[in-house]
Amino acid sequence: MDSGPPLRDIGCFALVARHLSFSRAAAELGVSQPAASQAVGRLERALGVRLFERTSREVHLSPAGKTLLPYAEALLESAAAFSAEARRLTAPEGAGVRLAYPPPAGGLAARIARRMARRDPPAEVELCPAGRAAAVAALAVGEVTAAILAAPFPRELTTAARFHVPVGHLAVPAGDPLAGLPRLQPERLARHRVLLPRERPPGGMWARLAARVGPHRQHVVADEIDDFAAALDLVAAGVGLLPTPSLVVTSVRRDDVAFVPLDAGDLRLTYALAWRGERLSAGLMALVRTAQECLWTR
Repeated sequence: MDSGPPLRDIGCFALVARHLSFSRAAAELGVSQPAASQAVGRLERALGVRLFERTSREVHLSPAGKTLLPYAEALLESAAAFSAEARRLTAPEGAGVRLAYPPPAGGLAARIARRMARRDPPAEVELCPAGRAAAVAALAVGEVTAAILAAPFPRELTTAARFHVPVGHLAVPAGDPLAGLPRLQPERLARHRVLLPRERPPGGMWARLAARVGPHRQHVVADEIDDFAAALDLVAAGVGLLPTPSLVVTSVRRDDVAFVPLDAGDLRLTYALAWRGERLSAGLMALVRTAQECLWTR
C-alpha cells in the first residue's frame, strides 16, 4: 500500500504556504532553512508538481500549490485529531468545558455550545469571550479548556478545526466620499489613515496588510483588534478606516458606517481551535469533534 509523502514534508509545505517564507517556516519548525527547502523539494518530486514559484526575494504559491493547500491542511488536521484521540484514550476525565473565543468567531462558538448540549450524553460549554492575548494566557494556566485563536498559532498549542475568514471590505464613515465607490484599491488610501493593531505576528493577516499599506498610512489603535464591531465606533468617529472580515460585514448593520469592497488580494484571517496537548479529556475531544462537525455542516 502506498503511504504517500511523509506528513512532516506536508506540514512544512503548509507552513511555508502560510508564511510565504522558508525562513519563517523553518524557525517555527525549529529546523534550518535548507532543511525546510529540502522537505518541500522532496514533496514536489513525490507529487510531480511545483508547489511554489520562487525568486531571490519572494515566494508565492503556484496554481498547483493553491489547489493542494486545503487538502494538506485537512490531512494535517486529521492526523492531529487521530493522535489526540489516541492520547485521550489513556487520559483521565476532565471537569467541564470552557471555550474562549474572539468576537468575530462568536457565531461558531454559539453553534458549538448548542451542538454540545444535544450530544449523548449532553455537555455544557461555558463561553468566554476573550482577545488573543487573554485567551493564550488563560490556556497557559488552565482557566479555559480550549480557545478559538487567529493565526499564527503559538507553537506549544495543538490546533484543529481550522477555518478562514476573508477580509474583503473596508469600513468607512457613511458620509465619506469613499463610501460611494464600487471597489477600493490600496493605492486610493494614500490620504487616509488605516486602523491597525500594534501586535502583528509575522505571517499573519495584519502584518501582510501593514506591508501593503505602508507606514505613513498606519494608525495604531490598540495592541489587538479582536472586536471589530467595537472598532467600528472609531470608524464612525472619523479616526480611520478599518479592514473588515466578511463575518462582520454580514452581521453588523450601522447607519454611520459603510462597507466598501477592498481589492487587496487574498487577505484573510485564519482561525483554529487550540488547546494544550497535555490537558486532554473526553470533554475536550468532544469539543474538537463538535467544532469540526459545525464547520463541515455550516
